[in-house]
Amino acid sequence: MIHRLELVEFRDPARARREITALFDELDSATYARLASLVELSPDADRALLYLGKFKERHPGEFSRFLTSSATLQYLAAVFSHSRFLSEELLKSPGWIETMERLDQVTSAERYAVLLREFLDAEPNGMQEALSLARFRRRQILRILVRDVLNLGTISEIAAELSNLADAILEVSYQSIRRQLVDRHGTPRGGMAVIALGKLGGCELNYSSDIDLMFVYAAAGETDGPIPISNKEFYKKVANQFTQLLSTHTAEGLCYRVDLRLRPDGSLGEACISLDGAKKYYAERARDWELQMLIKARVAAGEREVGEELLAAVEPRIYSTTLDFGAVEDVSVTRERIGEKLARKNEARRGSKPGLDIKLARGGIRDIEFLVQCLQRLHGGRVPWVRSGGTLLALSRLNDKDLLSGREHAGLASAYRFLRYLEHRLQIEDDRQTHTLPTDPRELDLLARKMPGAQLGGVPSGEKLLAEVSDHLNAVQEIYARVIHAQKPVYYAGTLAPPPPGSATGMAFEPASSNLIRFLDEKAPRLAAQLSQRPFRWGSQTFEAFLEKIVAGPWLPKLNDSAVAAGRLFDIFEHSPYFSDELIRTPDLIEDVMDLESRGRSAVAYGPLMAQAGDAAELRRYFRREMFRLQAASLCLRIPVFETLHRTSDLADAAIAAAYHMAVQTVLETHLPTDPLYPVRDQMMVVALGRLGMQEFDLASDADLIFLLPDQDQPEHLFWTRVANCMIDLIGAYTGGGIIFTVDPRLRPNGSAGALVQSEGAYKDYFARQAEAWEGIAYMKSRAVAGDLERATHFLNDLQELDWRRYGQQSGRSKKDLRQMRGRLEKEQGPDNPLKAGPGGFYDIDFALLYLRLRSAGIFFKVLNMPERIDVIEKMGHLERGDAEFLRDAVTFYRAVDHGLRIYSGHAEGKLPSSETRVQILTEIVRRWTPEHLNRLMLHDQLSQIRVRTRAIFEQLFG
Repeated sequence: MIHRLELVEFRDPARARREITALFDELDSATYARLASLVELSPDADRALLYLGKFKERHPGEFSRFLTSSATLQYLAAVFSHSRFLSEELLKSPGWIETMERLDQVTSAERYAVLLREFLDAEPNGMQEALSLARFRRRQILRILVRDVLNLGTISEIAAELSNLADAILEVSYQSIRRQLVDRHGTPRGGMAVIALGKLGGCELNYSSDIDLMFVYAAAGETDGPIPISNKEFYKKVANQFTQLLSTHTAEGLCYRVDLRLRPDGSLGEACISLDGAKKYYAERARDWELQMLIKARVAAGEREVGEELLAAVEPRIYSTTLDFGAVEDVSVTRERIGEKLARKNEARRGSKPGLDIKLARGGIRDIEFLVQCLQRLHGGRVPWVRSGGTLLALSRLNDKDLLSGREHAGLASAYRFLRYLEHRLQIEDDRQTHTLPTDPRELDLLARKMPGAQLGGVPSGEKLLAEVSDHLNAVQEIYARVIHAQKPVYYAGTLAPPPPGSATGMAFEPASSNLIRFLDEKAPRLAAQLSQRPFRWGSQTFEAFLEKIVAGPWLPKLNDSAVAAGRLFDIFEHSPYFSDELIRTPDLIEDVMDLESRGRSAVAYGPLMAQAGDAAELRRYFRREMFRLQAASLCLRIPVFETLHRTSDLADAAIAAAYHMAVQTVLETHLPTDPLYPVRDQMMVVALGRLGMQEFDLASDADLIFLLPDQDQPEHLFWTRVANCMIDLIGAYTGGGIIFTVDPRLRPNGSAGALVQSEGAYKDYFARQAEAWEGIAYMKSRAVAGDLERATHFLNDLQELDWRRYGQQSGRSKKDLRQMRGRLEKEQGPDNPLKAGPGGFYDIDFALLYLRLRSAGIFFKVLNMPERIDVIEKMGHLERGDAEFLRDAVTFYRAVDHGLRIYSGHAEGKLPSSETRVQILTEIVRRWTPEHLNRLMLHDQLSQIRVRTRAIFEQLFG
């Protein structure tokens, strides 16, 4: 094994040789191999070796004991490779590594508060010493770091957990200080809220963030003690002692740097302010940036009703009710001045050659957060859904409401996740607030190796890391410039006013320019003739941009020679702005348009083709190209909608299976199983729920996936959790080549709070005892898509048996539970998503079929889409023939409308467009996939008829 470690490029080979000899002396061969593997696979092998040697020297007993636990050794190596200050902590407190609980779950603020109180009760000095708080914080950050670097939590979960830890420390500290002052002065009237702003307010704290706080007390008055003081004085004492306690430097560092400069009147204002005073300030004197800053505000500690009353009072001022781009520009200028000032200050402090600041750089973290907050302010008045303190959640909600396109959302979210991961790796090294990349090439290489998924693109290096940073910064800058600086971004046009006649996107398209026509007459006369015979109604401008892109390439002559291919291109540019944009970016897609006839109607064996993908980028390119081909065939060849959904599901299945095997190989290269003799095959099972579970996956669908392990493989839970997380990263990561699709694993037991990978026994126990009705019903639309497919299918059958016993006809629960769930969805989602959740919407059919299936002894559908399920239930005699025929028509109509909306825009929409032009385009393409008798009425009228009868059938079943 020493020979194996000699292949590692240590920074100091001579020292490494001495440490290897001292560390590995007298170890048995199995332990030798396990420890050597951990060192070899560490991102910083020098540091791992150094601290393992120190640990053995200072704590030989613990080291010997830890050698028997592969998991504990792995935790040690992870900490030693990523954090110098936590490595030193472990040398002082070796037992910490053994007391970490629930590494596969997010710890809540409430749980942290319990742990903190227990910790303080055991401390001799209790709350009198800031040292105790700092020590507790470091102990918990050790656990969070292990979760982070072993890929046991997403960036959102890690940031949320850091915020939960801070909330617990704030709450326990506040209550303790308040009790001490009450003992001395009596109880004040009302209470005080500790309001978190900035990253803590958005539940997005870093490892070494400042915490921005504001203190607001309820009312005037005085305490009721023998020597009373005013409420103002009492809470001023609380605020000052609170700030001092958290900010005191100790031998364990400080707990948090507290910044109060965001309070009313900034550094000139009172340490705490009355509720009435704060309301008046924000109503009359607050500057624009102060209102925008409150988007992230939330109550973190204290008497919550006080802070919530303030935030409710100022909310109408935070969110604009009109699209005032002038206000955005004003705030943008302020932001740029702040950024330039901070950049100059940082540069002066660091010297003449500072590294790149990923927070302040153009396109960096601050730009993304600022962009999101600007859009929230602009639209939050009329669209309350977008009001969210968390950046990633806000991005998702802005995309939900079409205020960011799918591509913009993916680009911004991907950049934000990547830069926040990078920020965490920088800060955890020495518990230092820094956002600056190192300039030393070796340090950059080391940082690159520490990034999640570093091995996915081959051997990581500083050069590749800088290139990836640059790609993200450039993508954000391009979106930032378009959204913030442009006075009328294209995608806002539809919200400002109805689009003019002849426009599909709110822009008036003109005929192709005479220069272009003359050029085509000379270079491609047959294409020019075809274009003149088939004038565009809506797509001329984008088609002209496309022709300008291909005039110098090989495609123009081919289009000139193929009237069929040209006609299909006209069709795409006329009816799909989304795919028009794809063709402009990637003209080589013309090859697929020309080949639709031979490939569009045949079943392609995607699995073997995708399995040949050498890396994630190649897999992503293949998937996106095949998705384009499938959707172009759907549009141009008028393929039935459920046939297209089936093929799209096959494509998604193949991508998941390929990502599964790619993830296994990637994890094996960096983290071996606990047992070196454990045979890694396809033990983990991947199950799809929802649309993919029914083989009705579509363009821009999310994949609801869960991850299962046989009970006997549970000892390797950590290894398979890494594989599952790696899979999610491979499939869902956004790059310049786009995204495959988004994976949503939250339908597992206990949702986000539950382990990502769970055993079969844990699933069965949960569904037998704890699962709510909606969870059981969700699993009735499930199928195995990767891993051990046969075992997973048997498991799903067993799980449905449990479901049927709890919710089937004999239990008498299904009708009532389903009716209540449907009513709740209608109330909560119906107004924004009437096609699915409104009265008579798609969910009425879905719930009716679920009820009839439960009533039919819980038939197990291995793979059946909606029309096939209707057929089975009709043949069993649970649906009248006329109702069954209508429901087949209805699900075809609903899926055709949904599919048409996705082909047009590239994302899902919940209602028919308000633009008459878009309705006209949608009508044309929907009629390609629906039977003739559904095409006799206008789209709105046909939808109304279907909704009325669908609701009547639903009411007939549910009474």
